[in-house]
Parts: sequence; C-alpha cells; structure tokens
Amino acid sequence: MNTPSTPATQDQPLSQHVALITGGSRGIGKAIATKLVQLGAAVSLCARDSHALQSTAHQLEQLSSRVLALTADVTNPRQIAAAVKTTEDQLGPISVLVNNAGIGNPGFGPVHEKNESDWDLVLDSNLKSVFLVSRVVAPLMIQRRRGDIINISSLAGKSTFAGGGLYCASKWGLQGLTGCMAEDLRAHGIRVSVICPGSVFTDFSGRGPKDPAKVLTASDVAHAVAMLLLQGPQSFISEVHIRPVAKP
Repeated sequence: MNTPSTPATQDQPLSQHVALITGGSRGIGKAIATKLVQLGAAVSLCARDSHALQSTAHQLEQLSSRVLALTADVTNPRQIAAAVKTTEDQLGPISVLVNNAGIGNPGFGPVHEKNESDWDLVLDSNLKSVFLVSRVVAPLMIQRRRGDIINISSLAGKSTFAGGGLYCASKWGLQGLTGCMAEDLRAHGIRVSVICPGSVFTDFSGRGPKDPAKVLTASDVAHAVAMLLLQGPQSFISEVHIRPVAKP
C-alpha cells in the first residue's frame, strides 16, 4: 500500500519523493539513504547482505516510517524487477534512483594476473548492474516525465593507474553509460548525473588502508547527492567530482 507523502517543507524538501538506492546497506549507500530520509524522502534500500540491510533499515526507521529494505542482487534481472515493483507498491512511484552498488576487489591488480571470472564479477557489479536497474526504472520515469538517476562512479573513471585495469574499466564504462543515458532521457524531463568521488573512508574493499585525515567521508558523497536533487528544476548538473582537501 502506498504511503501518502506530505507537502514539501523547508526542512523536508524531498518529502514528495521516493528513492531507490542500490548497495544501500552500508558505507556510501547507507550515508545517502540517511541523508535523503533526513530530507523527507521515502527510501527503498536494496542490497545482497540481508543482515546489514535490516540493521541499516532499523536505524533509518527511527527517523521515518517510510523506509523499505529489499534483499536483492542487482546483477539479477528478476530480482531487480521484483524490487522495483515492491518499492512502487509500498512506497509509491520512484522519482529518484541512486545506482550505488559496486565492488572493488577483485578489480585491483595487474590485468595479466586476472581471470575471466574476475572480469565478469567486477564489470557485472559495477557497470552491467546500472544498465539492468536503470532499464527497469527509466520507463516508469518516462511515463511520469520526471525523475533523477544518479550513478556513483569514481575518479578512477577519469584516470588510470597500475593495478587498476578491471576497476577502472568498469568506472570508465560507467562514465560513458551515464553520459549517453543523460542524452537519451533529458527530453523526457529526467536528469541523469554521475558523482566521481576520490578515496572514501569506508569498509569498501579497495587498494589498501586509508588515512582518515586524507580521504573523503561517505557523508561527503551523500551531500553531493542531496545537492543534485535540490537543484532548480531547470538546472542539470551532469557530473560532480569530489576530492579530499588533503592529498593522500
């Protein structure tokens, strides 16, 4: 059953929005979900780890009754379709999609030491999943002529480095996919944007330990998502780069 939204206010400007966030159980996804709930949005969290997902949902339910937790693998088309349908049935029409789900390892290391299964896992998780989820949600947004799709990429999608072959390939691909989606959908009143953070202090499986004083926080990325959603209706910020002030 749909939960009625309340009129937008200065404190809760997103109260008329329903957001689906993939990879929403921890790290950046959890921070984005928390920020959007604080701004009044109804939030549907999608992730594979049901234990972490329920823990995050329980925390968010202390802030809002309009929170949904759905265990789903975003590389599985059937599970994606079910998650989208359940979200719309229980919370209402999806107006915000945040494609955040992704992995690091086994994406790091020399390309010649990787195997085909490593490639498939990284590219399916970081790139194909965005295609699979977006192709279900976008037609619904087209019908309503409104919506925001925000893809969480990385500055690794703008640069190259030794040992980054698979991960960089997935994120460079995501840059191209996002740009083309933006051109496909802008005529329908839908904005598609990409956020490229530098190194973020989370439990994300990356290239090694991080100095908390020299990296971003998950909340920094969530702030950028909120900024994109709160821009004027005539405005379209297509790409955001976020770097820590202190160089690693």
